[in-house]
Amino acid sequence: MNQKATHQFTITAHDKLGSLERILRVVRHRGGHIEQMQMQSIDNRLFSLILTLTTERTLSSLQNQIIKLEDVIKVE
Repeated sequence: MNQKATHQFTITAHDKLGSLERILRVVRHRGGHIEQMQMQSIDNRLFSLILTLTTERTLSSLQNQIIKLEDVIKVE
């Protein structure tokens, strides 16, 4: 059985209806298990989402899928 690695990254996205749900759906579909999540609104137009998650897959695969979402500005 593969070891699950813990990762943390920050996502900045436009605060539009359904944006957060789409990000979380990608994490779930890519095999991520969220250990901790913190979200902060920025000027009522953007939000910053800090995710700590475990996954057996590579983090770059997950980041590449999240950055493809229309409302996502950057993933660090």
